[in-house]
Amino acid sequence: MADTKINGALFQFMVTEGALAITEQKEQINELNVFPVPDGDTGTNMSMTMTAAMNELAKLSEPTLAKAADTTASALLRGARGNSGVILSLLFRGMAKKLRETEAANGRDLALALREGVDTAYKAVMKPAEGTILTVSRVAAQKTVEQCQADDSLSAEQVLAAIVEHGRAALAETVHQNPVLEKAGVVDAGGFGFITILEGMLDAMRGIHKERTVEQPARAAANFEAIRDEDITFTYCTEFIAERKDKARNVGRLRAILNDIGDSLVVVEDDDIVKVHVHTDQPNKALEEGLKFGPLLTVKIENMREQHTAKVIEGTADTPKERVIVPAEKKYGFVAVAAGGGLKSLFTDLGADAVVQGGQTMNPSTDDIIRAVDSVPAEVVFVLPNNKNIIMAAEQAVHLSEEKKLVVVPTKTIPQGISAMLAVDPDAEQDTELATAMTEAASHVRSGQVTYAARDSEFDGKKIKQGEYLSLSEGRLCASGRETSVLKKLVREMVSDDSAFATVIFGEGVTEEQAAEVENLLHKANKDMEISVINGGQPVYYYILSVE
Repeated sequence: MADTKINGALFQFMVTEGALAITEQKEQINELNVFPVPDGDTGTNMSMTMTAAMNELAKLSEPTLAKAADTTASALLRGARGNSGVILSLLFRGMAKKLRETEAANGRDLALALREGVDTAYKAVMKPAEGTILTVSRVAAQKTVEQCQADDSLSAEQVLAAIVEHGRAALAETVHQNPVLEKAGVVDAGGFGFITILEGMLDAMRGIHKERTVEQPARAAANFEAIRDEDITFTYCTEFIAERKDKARNVGRLRAILNDIGDSLVVVEDDDIVKVHVHTDQPNKALEEGLKFGPLLTVKIENMREQHTAKVIEGTADTPKERVIVPAEKKYGFVAVAAGGGLKSLFTDLGADAVVQGGQTMNPSTDDIIRAVDSVPAEVVFVLPNNKNIIMAAEQAVHLSEEKKLVVVPTKTIPQGISAMLAVDPDAEQDTELATAMTEAASHVRSGQVTYAARDSEFDGKKIKQGEYLSLSEGRLCASGRETSVLKKLVREMVSDDSAFATVIFGEGVTEEQAAEVENLLHKANKDMEISVINGGQPVYYYILSVE
């Protein structure tokens, strides 16, 4: 197959094999994460991102190369999870720009497409670091383009083989390009993931379909395959609460209208609000009827067909068939990312219109974020990622927001997000003014966390055992060992004589009595501090501390 060119059907097969390859290897890639803290895991994020593309491509029949490349780029953008997933989507987006120019790509076309992908990724990353997926892709593209310039007769298969070869060599060098990787003696996880995808794509080009084994955790679960998609009569589960400004309006008529356009209808009313739950194919109509009573206080719209599909196909990223954009009723709205019932309630109380479930170990996709933005009835929607590995996915959502302006406030921790929300002035004249105030407020907060070691590791000369307590201060490892010991060191690291306010957010499995002991440690460090204790219910982190 040395003279093979890449057409739409072949590219479809290549992306599918690339997705299967990284899914098979995702745990091995996860193990390359040097930091022992449980995190979004590079292999998992890249696997879920590629799976989103694979599932969209499966819907196409005999696509052109342009259609297959564009579908891949679009699905990867929406399904991108974590920084590694976003960069992966950028590489394929740039490649699509070149591939759509031809019906069948030869070797030179493929090399130039990858170079375009690298350029696209570098332009989007503010501070590109060496020894990462960016380095691996750049070196592979540069050397392969040089080969094509010396010999323009190279076939697409030969070029992809060269890309893989140069990429492997560049990957091997990453261990020396990043001090942390060098200490651990491992290569970059994102770069390894990218080469794994390319190797799967090369197999496809050579006509090889491998039987891949992916270990799945054993668990009891409902058999969603027994439920047919056709059994779902209406697509959208629509819920909202409308304020009863117009108290004379007839709620009985609302029930009758909603009953005509859906089922599973529940309408609850009192003097101040009307609360609605309905399954319908016309969520916009339902919301319009609610707006006749007054402003919508909360809105939630979920695509039940997509939820069903995601249950049947493990790992499928939620990709709604139709965007449902709630009309604007106010100038500013807010979306926060958080995990845990207590944190969700906290952000809602602080004024967040929607809270995306996610955080450490479960990075939401770009599509998760844009769907939340769509649900907010505001002209300008501020998004608080509250995790450094979610910021890039949120920034990619900016490109997808159509009728609303999306502004990302780059909060890296939950305390930063809380502080940013406390700084909101709903009467601010300019959204840039409000964004600056929120970002400034977030910058004054010191954040700390207590979690556990996800793996055995050696970090900064310390041997860390799986399961040990870990404390982090501003994202840096502070201490490891017993719970009391790491808490004391974290408090000493974070609290000073100038500290005025502190907050303890305790997570799932932690009792109020245990949280009170942390409060006492803070009081001993600075008896004049004002301290708040909140049940966040968050996973992964036993405690989240903030000090101002």
